Amino acid sequence: MEPILLVLTNAPDRAAAQNLADGLVSARLAACVNVLAECTSVYRWKGAIETASETPMLIKTRAALFAEVRAFILEHHPYEIPEVIALSVDDGSLAYLEWLVEQTQPLGAVQRP
Repeated sequence: MEPILLVLTNAPDRAAAQNLADGLVSARLAACVNVLAECTSVYRWKGAIETASETPMLIKTRAALFAEVRAFILEHHPYEIPEVIALSVDDGSLAYLEWLVEQTQPLGAVQRP
């Protein structure tokens, strides 16, 4: 099975998260993006402690697409420095992982067994 990643990012609001999710799935860079409920983030930014409401996102993709996923997020994200963290998926439902790989192939691509 091809290596799979779970990519994490946060958007400033639900609309921005939905736009990123739609773009990633439409471009076949992600099989699925979960747009989660708003959370509160506390972080240091430019020397000050900040608190902000954010919308977390879980992006499911193939490791081979990570550079493109990262580039897409960096290009389309409204933050100056968006979070882009990739976690390796070591195991999971075989049927789901196969579906994920299929959904992130270019349209018309031949699937290998």
